[in-house]
Formats: sequence, C-alpha cells, structure tokens
Amino acid sequence: MDTASTAASTTVIAPAKNHYIVLDGLRGIASLMVLAFHLCEPFSQGDATKQVINHGYLAVDFFFMLSGFVIAYAYDERWSRMTTWDFYKRRLIRLQPMVIMGSLIGAALFYFQAGPAFPSIAGTPVWKMLLVMVVGCTLLPLPLSMDIRGWQEMHPLDGPAWSLLFEYIANILYAVGLRKLSKTALSVFVFLAALLLVQLAVFGDRGDLIGGWSLDATQLHIGFARLLFPFFAGILLCRLGARIRVKSAFGVAGLLLIVALSLPRFGGTDHRWMNGIYDALCVIFVFPIVVAIGAGEKRVNGLSIRVAQFFGDLSFPLYITHYPLIYLYTGWVVRSNPSGAQGIVIALLVAVAAMAIAYASLKLYDEPLRRWLSRKFLHRMT
Repeated sequence: MDTASTAASTTVIAPAKNHYIVLDGLRGIASLMVLAFHLCEPFSQGDATKQVINHGYLAVDFFFMLSGFVIAYAYDERWSRMTTWDFYKRRLIRLQPMVIMGSLIGAALFYFQAGPAFPSIAGTPVWKMLLVMVVGCTLLPLPLSMDIRGWQEMHPLDGPAWSLLFEYIANILYAVGLRKLSKTALSVFVFLAALLLVQLAVFGDRGDLIGGWSLDATQLHIGFARLLFPFFAGILLCRLGARIRVKSAFGVAGLLLIVALSLPRFGGTDHRWMNGIYDALCVIFVFPIVVAIGAGEKRVNGLSIRVAQFFGDLSFPLYITHYPLIYLYTGWVVRSNPSGAQGIVIALLVAVAAMAIAYASLKLYDEPLRRWLSRKFLHRMT
C-alpha cells in the first residue's frame, strides 16, 4: 500500500499571486497514476515484480516536491506581514476539510470491507472504530495497538492520510526555522537529505522507497527519508528560479511523469539495489526536471491548461477519498480471485466511482467550506 499525498492547489495558498496551473495538472496526473497503482496492486499478491504501474508509489515523493515548490512560491516573500499562526491557519483550511471527509468515508465503508484481506475488522467494536474515526479527523497518528484493520497503518480508515501527516510536519519545519536558510545552507541541507534518500533506496532491505505509514521506528525512518529531500528540494528549485520552457509543457511533463511512474521494476529479487538506484535517480533528477518544465509554462488559457486545471482541482479530493473504495476492491479480489477481464471491469467501475466521489466532495463540501473558513478566519495577503 502506498499513496500520494500533499495534493494542495496553489490557488488557495496564495490568492493574490498567479499560480502554476500546469503544476496543478501534473498533481492531477500523479493522483490518477496513484489510483491506477492501487487498482493493480491486489493482483500482484505482494510480489513487487508483478505490480503493474510499478513505480506508482513514487507519486508521493513527487507530491512532496510539488508541495515544497508551491509553498516557497506562495509564502517566502510574505513572512514580514504574516505570523506563523497565519501560515498554519491557511494550511489547515486548505487540507483539513478533506482529511475529515476521508476519515468519515473510511468509517462509513469500514464494516463492508470485512473479509480475509482484513482479519481485524470483524472483531472491531463500533466504539473503537468511531474513536479511530475521530482521531483520524485530527490527523494524529495511531499506535500499532489501535490498528483495527490488520495492516499496521497509523490511519487505518484512510491509509493515504499518513503522507498528509508528513506534509504537516514539513510545513511546521519550514515555518519554525528552515524557511530562514540561505540558498547555500538550504543546498547543503538538501544534499544531506539526498544522501538519506539514497541510503534508504539503494542500501535498504527492499530496494525501493515504499513505506512510511506505520508508527514504528522503521516506517518513520522511511517516511522522513521520503519527505525531507523532495519537499526541501522543491523549495530550493523555486528559490533558484528553476524553469524549463518547452512547447506543450503540460503534455511533455505529464508524459515524463507517467513513464517514470509506469516503468517495470529493475533488478528482480536478486539485485534489488538496481531498483533502488532507479528510485533515487527518479526523485533526485527526473522529478526536478518535471517540476521545472511545469513551472516554465506561462500560458493561462487553452485546452491543455483547462484540462490541467480540472485535474489539478480534483487531485487532492481524489487522493484522500479513493482508498476506502480500494479497501473494498482489495477485499473483493482476495475473496473472489477474479479473472483478468473481470478485474478490469470492476477496476474501471471503482475508478469512475472514486472520481465521482472526489468531484462531489470538491464541489459540494470542500470548496464551499474553504471559502467560508477563509472569509471567517483569514485576511487577504498581498
């Protein structure tokens, strides 16, 4: 299980500044790739070499880099007229409503997911599930003793919430001091974070960057290794003015991203380090190029820009609400062992349902609530 997170549009982060629509669109493409990755995952039966859309788990690292870039773009120049609490309020208003929605959807579907894939559900009392739901709405991580599913998740009703927790941690680190680093000091920090990422990917037991969703030492190590380089590299990219201008930027950057996330696993089970090298190279070199191409697009109209904006708006709701459906789908695959054709049909139906729920959540809940919260608790920054 892996997720992508941190899919926050720049439109609400800094209402007085133009935002990068193509970067929003790339976030949308990555969210769709995460959905595809999760729909294929049950058929791999735990064998990473059989996973279709094999490197879809790297979307979370891409999200962290995008988030760092847009945070720096939106806020670096505003700290003279903004308090730390103002920053926190803006991030909470942007992210927390859909975090709550994800937890509520996860609770509503929880008992329908019971079966061999999730051995702990049947024995979970309602009061405990509701307690997990309430804690999930706060995004606080749950210890392994509160696992009610059997997958050792820190957010067992909505697994993708783990990366939002790390997103919040990154925001806090930025606000309390790391934003003050000079370009040179930030470059040193990013270089050291890259070494931590390489250590995990190349020399770790798995030969990849999968993990980060459990509250134990091993998974926290993975989570922080995946967070620190891409998030602060994104900040550095923004401060360095990294822009690559090409024709059809959304198409070029989107294709690069799709290919990077789709390639098969390298090295098999005998040479896992080879896949680790790919993961590290992808995050350290390919993703910055993709972000720089997206940031180099100045157009604000045209068909590709409208498509980018639509999927950018949908990206975070899709990310945070789709996984309860994946739990249902995974349980069905484990129980029924469907043929390939059956699996494709149901997977397509799940994909359509996930996008419909995400769009409805965006338009009927998230956008209206954020507008109300913004009017009530925020002042406009210039």
